Amino acid sequence: MRFVVYGAGAVGGVVAGRLYENGYDVTFIARGEHLRVIQSVGLRVDSPGGSVTLSIPAASGPAAIEWAGDEVVLLAVKGQDTVAALVALRDAAPPTIAVVCLQNGVANEREALRRFERVYAVPVMSPTGHLEPGVVQAWAHPVAGIFDIGRYPAGIDATTEAFAAAFMASGMESAPRADIMRWKHRKLLMNLGNSVQALFGRADGASGITAAAQAEGEAVFAAAGIDVATGDEDRERRGDILQIGSIAGARRGGGSTWQSLARHQGSVETDLLNGEIVLLGRLHGVPAPVNERLQRWMAAANLAGVEPASADLSAFLAEGA
Repeated sequence: MRFVVYGAGAVGGVVAGRLYENGYDVTFIARGEHLRVIQSVGLRVDSPGGSVTLSIPAASGPAAIEWAGDEVVLLAVKGQDTVAALVALRDAAPPTIAVVCLQNGVANEREALRRFERVYAVPVMSPTGHLEPGVVQAWAHPVAGIFDIGRYPAGIDATTEAFAAAFMASGMESAPRADIMRWKHRKLLMNLGNSVQALFGRADGASGITAAAQAEGEAVFAAAGIDVATGDEDRERRGDILQIGSIAGARRGGGSTWQSLARHQGSVETDLLNGEIVLLGRLHGVPAPVNERLQRWMAAANLAGVEPASADLSAFLAEGA
């Protein structure tokens, strides 16, 4: 099973590193200084279990890869980069490849299915980090993450079984699930707090904003008739699998949106997270003012290039009063 990991950031880098360490054929698609460092020095994966530098082959884009047609592409770019990545992939790769969305949100799979027949969804549960070129962090050890998989929009097949087996053999947890989008929608509800963390950090009152955004999400899903895995199901699945540890010389920051601001990446995935709730709310006549405000505030923070956790919580609350 050959894996092409499209996006060598936090999740893509950790996943590729663990697969490569355990003997799987892995190739990166990366960009910029991160690509240059990977090609010249290798990818360093730090974890509570230690650090390892891996000489994983890396290319600048799909056109630079020699395709056989039986590859499994792990799409690990941020949601705002999905369409451009898929267009480049379609223009270079055979239509027989499998595309596995290792991404937050629930819109990526639909975009992939427009262009490829074999599409799979994974609700990523993996505390990872990427703040400097050539380095990623896996904060959970010994299991780096939970990566259940199902075919999109539903079902399991030989690829789901092979994917789960490869991940289990590489120090990650994975199980095939025919109802995978129930779980992706649950993960989306959890990710509605990403913007809160990125804007306000752990300020007093921030958790209440997250709870309000998630309550809107639940109401919107109910109005749209979307079946969502329950919180109890999610807690049972996670159990005590992910053991968060410390990494020598590193301080754990926030999640993916926090990291985008910290790296001054120039874009954030909020339109595919809080914005998904806003979209569904508008389609089904359910107001989602907290998510709409978070979406606007994150766009402004990204445009201004501010540091994470520097927004004015009292001003945010006053705007919604």
